[in-house]
Amino acid sequence: MPRDTAYSKVADALRTRIRAAEWPVGARLPSRARLAAEFRVGQSVAQRALELLVIEGLVEGRPGAGTYVRVPRQRLRVVRPHRRGPGASGKVRTESHTKARVEATGSIAARLGIAPGDPCVVTTYAFSGEGGPFEVCESWEPMALTGGTPVVLPEMGPHKGAGVVERMRAIGVTVTSALEVPRPARANRRQAGLLGIGVGDLITEIERTHYAADGRAVETADIVVADRHTEIAYEIPLAPEDPPGLTGP
Repeated sequence: MPRDTAYSKVADALRTRIRAAEWPVGARLPSRARLAAEFRVGQSVAQRALELLVIEGLVEGRPGAGTYVRVPRQRLRVVRPHRRGPGASGKVRTESHTKARVEATGSIAARLGIAPGDPCVVTTYAFSGEGGPFEVCESWEPMALTGGTPVVLPEMGPHKGAGVVERMRAIGVTVTSALEVPRPARANRRQAGLLGIGVGDLITEIERTHYAADGRAVETADIVVADRHTEIAYEIPLAPEDPPGLTGP
């Protein structure tokens, strides 16, 4: 049996048994080793099946204690990249903090096309819905571009909170594209603390960069989304002249 099919079948069986109340809310599921033996699969397959149920919100992992059935909770949908939030029924709260003249690290400098150590403005954002924090973001902008302009501080001045595209337009820079690269990961201690989740919980890390019409990067950000609370959806506007198949099946 293919490995992907095996973990899906294990997850399906466990999901059915949980919904049938074989394990009520608060009950501990059998260990990964016992599940692997019961379903005649490897422990890595059993672990992947449990991780899928964690993502779905049916169970939760407790470090050193095992996996437990939890009260099902609807995951928020975060639509990217054009609008952010848990849907029409939820209200998003935003907190931000900005520092100026922060030296660019090597990786940030490479993404922005500047030299390591060049001064940047760094803004951290925390987004919370009715269920608590679901996303954190660290945004970097080169001061060579915005220094001495009214938009140097993203959350202050006449264009505060306007977003990268509008703020850059205010200083004569036309942003024409943004690239987002999502990667699955597990929360480290700092990320877990910011998102109110456990160390090692599943997260999605998104590397985002905005580009101007001349190809230069004007902003780059590291975004972290908690999988326990949130599902990510991408909204892709299609122009009438887009040829069939351009965006896939």
